Amino acid sequence: MTETQQKAKCITLKGSAELVKQYLHYGVNSILYQRGIYPPETFEPAEHFGLFILMSTDEKIKSFLDTVLGQVQEWLVQRKVQKVTLVITDVNTKEVLEKWDFKVDYEGTKSNGATDSTSSLPDVGTKDVKSIQKEIREVIRQITGTVSFLPLLDCLCSFDILTYTVPDCGIPKEWDETQPVFIANSQEVQLRSFSTSIHKMDTIVSYKNT
Repeated sequence: MTETQQKAKCITLKGSAELVKQYLHYGVNSILYQRGIYPPETFEPAEHFGLFILMSTDEKIKSFLDTVLGQVQEWLVQRKVQKVTLVITDVNTKEVLEKWDFKVDYEGTKSNGATDSTSSLPDVGTKDVKSIQKEIREVIRQITGTVSFLPLLDCLCSFDILTYTVPDCGIPKEWDETQPVFIANSQEVQLRSFSTSIHKMDTIVSYKNT
């Protein structure tokens, strides 16, 4: 295979952002189902990445996720997202019971986030889509498995998504600025990471240690 053919199979920056967005979309739906945030009958199975994932059929949730994750995808292309957090809150007491941090690193950056120059970061990765999807599949399987150790959420809960970006990002006017979220007395579990060779994604769940 020539170098050009090899490159043609590799992921692009836009393709990588699209895959990360898909992971967040399926991951969030999976969490909302597994954690019982909405009734099970409001979800239906759909096949993605070779897995059956339960997806919400609620139009409000679908529209909210499309809007938020569409914006996240744009920012991933511009390398402006640092972290996306799914927060689960007790509706009555407003206490945060659980949060899922999806941390983004940009391959080719130094550990402090600095690069020689943004323009020197790769626009084409070194991995093909199939191998990235396989890694994502493993993480989603782990998300599904977390119900075995996460405490039961036995109250009415709601969820929100927070996006942490670099400063001066140009936040859409209908979005609110929020403070970071903390859980008192929390336990943390890190799930597997996956990498597109352009974006690296760590998933960490924190929950109230009762």
